[in-house]
Amino acid sequence: MEFKHKSVLFDEAIAALELNENKIIADGTAGGGGHSREIAKTAKRLIAIDQDPDAINVLNERLGAMPNVSIVHSNFSNIKSIISDLNIPKIDGMLLDLGVSSFQLDNGDRGFSFHQDAPLDMRMSKTGLSAYDVVNSYDEKSLADIIWKYGEEKFSRNIARNIVKAREEKPIETTFELVDIIKASMPAKELKKGHPARKTFQAIRIEVNGELDRLKEALNNAFECLNAGGIIAVITFHSLEDRIVKEKFAEWTKGCTCPKEFPICVCGNKPKGELPFKSKSPSESELEENPRARSSRLRAFKKY
Repeated sequence: MEFKHKSVLFDEAIAALELNENKIIADGTAGGGGHSREIAKTAKRLIAIDQDPDAINVLNERLGAMPNVSIVHSNFSNIKSIISDLNIPKIDGMLLDLGVSSFQLDNGDRGFSFHQDAPLDMRMSKTGLSAYDVVNSYDEKSLADIIWKYGEEKFSRNIARNIVKAREEKPIETTFELVDIIKASMPAKELKKGHPARKTFQAIRIEVNGELDRLKEALNNAFECLNAGGIIAVITFHSLEDRIVKEKFAEWTKGCTCPKEFPICVCGNKPKGELPFKSKSPSESELEENPRARSSRLRAFKKY
């Protein structure tokens, strides 16, 4: 299956990196190489990173011949060790296009999509804990907590209870088996408000891949790797990701934290950088062309 992924906010993300021929840029979620190819046209050097072995194969085919490109099979949170292994002291920018690629969603074998019947998997790296493991081994409270925390699904307790009840009869093995359980856990009127499994699938996928923890690690590690003037640009696809990025960027741009009644600053805290813009969302024309972009948002931070 061809690795296709429509990069959302493509022009805006490329512009946010402020590319020139002297910069070393890391694309932490290189995927099919859309952003990476464009970056490599201008940057001095590109580090194309992805944890998905299928993506790595495609990147080697599409970008392997470019002399200024290094392709690395790893998670973007490992950026410090990645550049150390490449003997690169610092980078000038890092792009993170979060979430699931169109290829991962459309490839029935991967189990990411609630629209296709497939084995419960959802592993971006194809290794470690799978969706099958989560659904069939987590206790009811843990399942409910995950579905609520990572999916913000108000019927999380009903869904968890019915998952446990169903697996007492037999293991839950496929995406459609899980979808049927989710549908049976909701009032009929709720089934008309978008796909009923969307939030639960998101929650399980985040748990399987440790997505939010990896994002927090990546932001902190990328900050340490940046040269002065370096930029971190992040495209998020749901409120949980966006909140983490927004709060971290706010922390880095915050100055004095002393109480207002203090006549002088005693905390010594100074901003570590600035926001080139508040945030950007897709245009109407992009949404018409790519409906999957509807929840995406771009944020950027520039280090002092």
